[in-house]
Amino acid sequence: MEITIFIISIYSIMSKQHNYFVYILTNYNKTVLYVGITNDLEIRLAQHIEGNSINSFTRKYKCYYLVYYERFQYVNKAIEREKELKRWSRAKKNTLIESENREWRFLNNEIKED
Repeated sequence: MEITIFIISIYSIMSKQHNYFVYILTNYNKTVLYVGITNDLEIRLAQHIEGNSINSFTRKYKCYYLVYYERFQYVNKAIEREKELKRWSRAKKNTLIESENREWRFLNNEIKED
């Protein structure tokens, strides 16, 4: 009985779908980029807009506009990707954004859950 419960628990943990997001925000004039990671993109965007921390980068530069994001199932892959993007030049980030969002549309309303 204990073995069966343990196997079911491991199976449910392994089969559970996780969502982690690496995202890029910009300011209204698109002069600053911010790269971040979260497990709930909609809530995290709201937190950036609320500006809970006076000293936060996104508050200081008014980076509230989502222009790019990627979804990952595993947090370690998302962390690796975030670190990779943070090392990239501005030009390389621009190319990435434009590969999916050529007009740099603000995607904030598109990620709202139904």
